[in-house]
Amino acid sequence: MEAMEPIPEAPASQHKLSLVSPLRAAIRLRRKIRTLKTSRLQLDLSGRRTLDNSKSCLLRRQLSTDKSFFSSTSFESPKYFNFDTPTLERVNFSTLKRKKKRRKSRPVLYPGNGKKYLPIEHKSKAKRCLILFIGIVCFQILNAIENLDDNVLKYELDGLEKTMQREVFGQKIAIDKIMDLLKDYLATHCHNKPLVISLNGPSGVGKSHMGRILAKHFRSVMDNDFVLQYYVMHNCPKDSNITTCKKELADMISDMVTRAEIEEKIPVFIYDEIELMPLPLLDTLRGYFQLKQSNEYLNAIHLLISNVGGNEVTKFILQNASSDVLNVPQELHNIVQSSLRQHHNIWDVAEIVPFTLLEKSHIANCFLDELLREGFYPDNSNIENLAGQLKYYTIEDKQYSITGCKQVVNKVNLLHPYT
Repeated sequence: MEAMEPIPEAPASQHKLSLVSPLRAAIRLRRKIRTLKTSRLQLDLSGRRTLDNSKSCLLRRQLSTDKSFFSSTSFESPKYFNFDTPTLERVNFSTLKRKKKRRKSRPVLYPGNGKKYLPIEHKSKAKRCLILFIGIVCFQILNAIENLDDNVLKYELDGLEKTMQREVFGQKIAIDKIMDLLKDYLATHCHNKPLVISLNGPSGVGKSHMGRILAKHFRSVMDNDFVLQYYVMHNCPKDSNITTCKKELADMISDMVTRAEIEEKIPVFIYDEIELMPLPLLDTLRGYFQLKQSNEYLNAIHLLISNVGGNEVTKFILQNASSDVLNVPQELHNIVQSSLRQHHNIWDVAEIVPFTLLEKSHIANCFLDELLREGFYPDNSNIENLAGQLKYYTIEDKQYSITGCKQVVNKVNLLHPYT
């Protein structure tokens, strides 16, 4: 048997290659894993996929070929390779989960089938006090309104209005305005200014007759001492002393307002024929219309009757007889007011009430009223005959009396047998 030949030992270079090649493979694999981990970490932070399918397959192949490398005890320690998720990645995942949880809407809770009780209302005592206060205020307001009505009823203005409509013809607008002014002023006793009413228009249209009706009415509801009718031609003629007239007028006004203030009544002063009143007397009268006076002079009614502005009224009526401008008397009021201010400033504080021309039908009513007063039988043919004897302005189909009802009394007096 042949002696076995000794096996030749491998050279030292081959042992070195057997040790170096796994080490190189491990280093190469470690670098590749590190690059993959860094790329995976970047993809996780941006919200994309961690690894592609191709890269994961390549990594598995390399791991299967190098099993001997991983079986060695030198690489079992985790200090060389650590496949755990980095702390930064864990923090990022936790924050994403919290955000997702916060975004979830809370569940809607529906009430159960149990009985529900309303909250108990605690009654406040302040509410009762408020209701009591409101009741007291309402009672005071109603009481004040009733007092106003009682003060107006004391002067019986409804009866005055009926008397005006029955005895003054063709002046419906003027009557309505006078009644509105009187009702507003007589509603209370205390005022901050006197009421000044000016009746203006041509002669014979019912201004003086209106003054007599007002004087008669207020004398009936008040004492005779609280109504003054002042006729310029009678109380202060042309040849009289102006100083004496001023003193007499001032004494009469002062005495009347003083007595009226004591008895809580409003005096009425009626001045007729104002166009004939001298200028010094107008200035004296103007002083009683000022606002800065004692209370007794502020609680008074002054009625001014004059023919000033009558020509303007006549011209306006004749120019607008065929139109409907008379339904809006504001234009006529402005024309008369401008004419009065040129005459004297006493009309600056007055309420202007224009009296218009009377038509032929109004003249017939004047004749009828006067015939009944004198005891004559109201014959229509006789009334038409008497009305036809007067002169008229003829505008188309309308006739306006030139003298108004001024000559009615004289015509009726001629019917008496002893005249």
